[in-house]
Amino acid sequence: MSTLQQASGSERRIDLDWVRILAFGLLIFYHVGMLYVSWGFHIKSEHRLTFLEPAMLVLNPWRLSLLFLVSGVASRFMLGKLRLVAFAGARSVRLLIPLVFGMLVIVPPQSYLQIVEALGYPAGFADYYLYHYLAFSAQFCPNPCIVQPTWNHLWFVVYLWVYTMALAGVLALWPAAADWIGEKLAAALAGPWLLVLPCLLFVAWRLFLSPIFPSTHALFGDWYNHADYATSFLIGFLLARQGGIWHDIERQRWTALVLAAVCFAVFVFAYAGLFPRSPMLRWSAGSAYGCYQWVAMVAVLGFARRHLTADGAARRYLTDAIFPYYIVHQTAIIMIAHALQGSGLSAASEATIVISGTALTCAVIYEVARRIFWLRPLFGLRMEPRSVAGIAQQLPA
Repeated sequence: MSTLQQASGSERRIDLDWVRILAFGLLIFYHVGMLYVSWGFHIKSEHRLTFLEPAMLVLNPWRLSLLFLVSGVASRFMLGKLRLVAFAGARSVRLLIPLVFGMLVIVPPQSYLQIVEALGYPAGFADYYLYHYLAFSAQFCPNPCIVQPTWNHLWFVVYLWVYTMALAGVLALWPAAADWIGEKLAAALAGPWLLVLPCLLFVAWRLFLSPIFPSTHALFGDWYNHADYATSFLIGFLLARQGGIWHDIERQRWTALVLAAVCFAVFVFAYAGLFPRSPMLRWSAGSAYGCYQWVAMVAVLGFARRHLTADGAARRYLTDAIFPYYIVHQTAIIMIAHALQGSGLSAASEATIVISGTALTCAVIYEVARRIFWLRPLFGLRMEPRSVAGIAQQLPA
């Protein structure tokens, strides 16, 4: 869908392919972890492994923002090959078809099993699907009160499409905006400012929007998440062709990593409740969280640019496979975890089965979908398999 190239236009951005693959891969493990921690999820395991929470907190502030940033880069390179109308159309096809299919076919078992475990829903899946899931209203209120049909984990696809269409609208009115603003932004971020100025934005969103607009992923009213993710998307889009910035990101990777460790430590100390709650503590925690988001992304991108440059069959395979894996993975996790309820397995055995079963399910569905012409667009794949040689790598999401 969108070619990731170096600013010279002659090299593939293999590093960003790997970043996207690894970020989506971590997302699968993260959602398995959600079965075991104290935070809310669609269903829960009988086991509680709260020691996982610090490790998950390492990922939580930046993992999704990073995906939006990489998607912004991808969109910029795609626009270099397509006219604006064709770009908007291609993105809509690759995002909206899997979204609708996912909401009608992939996601419903998640909601059904959530209701079964939360409320002991006595009827079967067909009754639930026809009379509740397709009701286009809030169901089972007051708890859990789910608006159905729902997109659950596919909210990422919705948000990405909205940002893409908004961007296309701006570019229709101001075609030169991407290059002009990108050059100005790159100049402003030269040197140490790369690690400072974006932090201020993420800190502002965390301090002033997050307390008023808690995360919902419901699209409307989700203003903190929109500010966070749209900022990341635009940074990626505007800086995609600014080669000097990418060199700075690589050069400052160790500094970014150290700053990320410091910011994370400050945030965790505040989060752990070791100090009395106060406005100063809230501001300190929010500032540390916002800065951690950005410098962690810079560190990941910098180390990826330096070290994740190896191409091969694995990278080519996973570049195509990871978006279908993303579409399927959460439903697989929930169905397998539900099937293991009451099995008496240890937490380690249960988690191993959930992870391996999810990976196998994703792999099988992808292998089937990519071989059947009419299934390909339902999972965000091209209508025709691309040639292994001669076409630069794509990022469907």
